[in-house]
Amino acid sequence: MHLSPTLSAYIARQLIVWLAIMAVGLSSLVFLLSFVEQLRRASGQAGLAMELAILQLPFLFQKTLPFIILFGSMMAFWRLSRSNELVVARSAGISAWQFLLPAVFIGFVIGGIQTTVFNPLASSMLARFEQVDAEYLRHTSSRLSVSPTGVWLRQGNDGGQTVINAQRIAMDGAELLTVIFFVFENPDRFIKRIDAESAVLRDGYWQIRNANLSTLDDPRQHVDEYRIDTDLTPDKIANSFASPETLSFWAIPGFLDALEAAGFSGHRHRLYWHSLLAMPLTLGAMVLFAAVFTLKIGTRTSASRTIGAGVICSFLLYFMSDVIHAMGLSANLPAVMAAWSPAALATMLAMAMVFHLEDG
Repeated sequence: MHLSPTLSAYIARQLIVWLAIMAVGLSSLVFLLSFVEQLRRASGQAGLAMELAILQLPFLFQKTLPFIILFGSMMAFWRLSRSNELVVARSAGISAWQFLLPAVFIGFVIGGIQTTVFNPLASSMLARFEQVDAEYLRHTSSRLSVSPTGVWLRQGNDGGQTVINAQRIAMDGAELLTVIFFVFENPDRFIKRIDAESAVLRDGYWQIRNANLSTLDDPRQHVDEYRIDTDLTPDKIANSFASPETLSFWAIPGFLDALEAAGFSGHRHRLYWHSLLAMPLTLGAMVLFAAVFTLKIGTRTSASRTIGAGVICSFLLYFMSDVIHAMGLSANLPAVMAAWSPAALATMLAMAMVFHLEDG
């Protein structure tokens, strides 16, 4: 199959222009809606609401990117069809695949850039968004992170804070193994350190047995049992992990290793990572779907019919992806299958429809 460089460059230029227009339009709408929502949550504090909306915008842009590709491609192909440029190309013996391949390639490239370049920026800004949101709106004080040195957990109250380090976690977050408690008094005055083989989370306190207690006055003291008050629960501990969306595409594999070494399931993070890997295929499928709705458009076909078909298509694709993703989150489907099957099914369906239009 021979590709014309001139025709490919022309179609690519038209597609890029319409994708840029659609990206600006949808991003502006999303930002406005996000700002209004954050303004409501911030009780009218416009500065805080603006900061939160800006920090959240790259993540929301990622969520809307498949729709940007779909509607931008539809507008580009619709314009080419209405001006009879595609009709002339088809009359010259150029198949649909010859002028679709450059557009699909652009979809793949945008998906690759989004995954490898844009996602790290969006994840870092979303992490900052959650930090600001937790500090000023939700007023939460517990933090949990995973590193090669184990699990680090912080719990705080008005009287001070406790930093906890554990090599592993068992019983779904209810037991810490090889654990150290660092107890501080506000603002950061060290009070004591507690080393123990394990600590069990009870209702409202940590139960620590066979512990070595170190204070400024007594550096070494053995106690059979010790208690530290806490408001944590196993669910709070599990939910305190950094959400997958706040981690860079490049950082997730290392985080997964540390997470599973600490005794937690990395299913949710693995599902998100594979979803990012599948993004180029998803965006390529969106370009093909846009072509399906616009290749046969003639001068008597209205734009509303094309846009309506695109809206229905995007709704069905979103619903299908959301259902499969939910099944993946609940571990009813393997993470790889849940992440790749929507993109693969959309691609095969779109290719089948393009083949049908080409042969018909």
